[in-house]
Amino acid sequence: MTTWTLAERAAKMNSSAIREILKLTDRPGIISMAGGLPSPKAFPLDAFTEACQAVMQRDGAAALQYSTTEGFAPLRQAIADFLPWNVDPEQILITTGSQQALDLIGKVFLDKGSRLLVEKPTYLGALQAFTPMEPVAVGVDSDDEGMLIEDFAKQIGSGADKARLAYVLPNFQNPTGRTMSDARRQALVEKAKELDIPLIEDNPYGDLWYEQEPPLPLAARNPEGVIYMGSFSKVLAPGLRIGFIVAPKSVYGKLTQAKQAADLHTPSFNQRVVAEVIKDGFLDRHVPTIRAMYKAQRDVMLMALEREMAGLDVKWTRPVGGMFLWVKLPAGMDAQALLAKAVERNMAFVPGAPFYAGDAQNNTLRLSYVTVSAEQINTGIKSLADAIKASL
Repeated sequence: MTTWTLAERAAKMNSSAIREILKLTDRPGIISMAGGLPSPKAFPLDAFTEACQAVMQRDGAAALQYSTTEGFAPLRQAIADFLPWNVDPEQILITTGSQQALDLIGKVFLDKGSRLLVEKPTYLGALQAFTPMEPVAVGVDSDDEGMLIEDFAKQIGSGADKARLAYVLPNFQNPTGRTMSDARRQALVEKAKELDIPLIEDNPYGDLWYEQEPPLPLAARNPEGVIYMGSFSKVLAPGLRIGFIVAPKSVYGKLTQAKQAADLHTPSFNQRVVAEVIKDGFLDRHVPTIRAMYKAQRDVMLMALEREMAGLDVKWTRPVGGMFLWVKLPAGMDAQALLAKAVERNMAFVPGAPFYAGDAQNNTLRLSYVTVSAEQINTGIKSLADAIKASL
């Protein structure tokens, strides 16, 4: 029998709590509000069919060939033109989804024991991506506007223990749905600059606003002190695995080297198809249809919560964009235990504990409203309320 000895970093890897729940709920009759999947109704199938044909007819050989690590030049230019501040396309690195961007950032900047600041709570996938590098993730107290600046400064540490990075999601955050205010963004950028802490700004949901565009990105306020991450997963299709990094030129080269070592380059065909789809202002026409659909479903969920949670000590966020909202259960109630009761009633959600770097709040959970119909939302939220009542 062969003995396989795992690296220390492999022992620290773990499965996504969300993926495990999706396995549990992948059966007929379950109304799942657990996944962070965009609605397939939002996928522009006709546009992709035409783009695939155009790419193959025009330069199919190049689309199927190896390419440069940095990415397809016309796509990098299109991204630079789309961003709300002056970005050189040479600062843009096309990644295989924004999840790879997290992995590359972790490899380049984090050592074993490196201090990493994150919001309370934060994106579970980021914690999962950074874990193999064995950092010490430290949660920063946060409110409805994001990280609290006073606690951010307090948690930075000093000397060899000083934080390497701070990771934030300013727009319609996963998991809470909250949005960082303009004033808080400016304060965070200024404090990070003062204390010399690089910021990682993850913005996969920023285009999915309902009433008004979110405030200016952190990267636009201090381009040399922020690495910005974006993705086409939520505005086009996640199966393409097309994300991107906008990095200061001082660190761009190392991120590119890490990318080259990982997979040489993001699929050439996918990059060219995306570039073909988004030319001529397609996103300006397509994204508003996604916003309208998600806003309507958010409204149904908020109304269902108001109705079904009446009289219960349950609170929730009211996102102004994105795909998620966050629920706080009565004190002492365990969302993991509640999940079993909800599944018995054919409803599923994601417990909140895995979204914390430490000091988890077990009486929290995340709901997604974008892949369920209005009827399913109403039925599912009633089932959740019934499960809560059964747990009191």
